[in-house]
Amino acid sequence: MAARIDHLVTSGTFALDGGEWDVDNNVWIVGDDTEAIVIDAAHDASAIENALNGRTLRAIVCTHAHNDHIDAAPALADATGAPILLHPDDLPLWRMTHPDRAPDGELTDGRELEVAGTTLRVLHTPGHAPGAVCLYAPELATVFTGDTLFQGGPGATGRSFSHFPTIIESIREKLLALPPETSVRTGHGDSTAIGEEAPHLDEWIARGH
Repeated sequence: MAARIDHLVTSGTFALDGGEWDVDNNVWIVGDDTEAIVIDAAHDASAIENALNGRTLRAIVCTHAHNDHIDAAPALADATGAPILLHPDDLPLWRMTHPDRAPDGELTDGRELEVAGTTLRVLHTPGHAPGAVCLYAPELATVFTGDTLFQGGPGATGRSFSHFPTIIESIREKLLALPPETSVRTGHGDSTAIGEEAPHLDEWIARGH
């Protein structure tokens, strides 16, 4: 059976720079009936484990290390034995949430992860966070963008560890180079497509945030 994409929404709190915000996070599960990869273990390890429905979890992939995307990662790893993978540039953010638990492996630009006969290629897309990554699955015509690209524009860059010109460069060089029909499955909110977002790049730059 070919890989499929399952979608779960979990709710919790995003905290950074002394502020807290209630958020709903998208959790993406890519796999088949026997194995899967989880992209962003947010808020509720039990709900994610239940959604796996007994499948072998091959990896917990963190698109970046803001607490709302990684808070459930250690508990899910403990429950399933799956390794937690993170780009090393986000270790300072990771340690703010999990000072006593390091990730198990590193994500690097161009690394390929395999699950259920499907390849997910890591794209390092800094800007929202230094170690932010996206995962491109050409066989599924999908890119999982975390908080780098949303329906309507780039992720926020107004807080610590973020940088607007960098996120624009990441989107231009790494994401808008993908086929326009590529589905964009985001860290929060609705999905979109590369072809729907690409025409608005100049507007985002003019807006400047």
